[in-house]
Amino acid sequence: MARVKRGVVSHARHKKVLEQAKGFSGRRKNTIKTAKAAVDRAGQYAYRDRRTKKRSFRALWIQRINAAARLEGFTYSQFVHGLDKAGIDIDRKVLSDVAAADPAAFKAIADKVRTALA
Repeated sequence: MARVKRGVVSHARHKKVLEQAKGFSGRRKNTIKTAKAAVDRAGQYAYRDRRTKKRSFRALWIQRINAAARLEGFTYSQFVHGLDKAGIDIDRKVLSDVAAADPAAFKAIADKVRTALA
């Protein structure tokens, strides 16, 4: 029985890792040992930061809403409380987009909040 030569399999595995390491600098892009460690670590960061990205964007939306609400004479918490009392069910992503892109529409929402709080 002929012996099994595994060069094809290991070459394919190495090629896969090195393709994932494309764009890395130094030996991390072309030496399999360092590239494998770098790719593994990059995967861990990517996994972690997919969750962190959601938090970061929510914080950004809240900052934008707060800035627009303060122009209307509210704090962020007062504004969100007023939205709840007015029965306006709009998420922070859309609300921040409205605040940035269409100030007149945000002013109309703020007027409804003002009447709900009064």
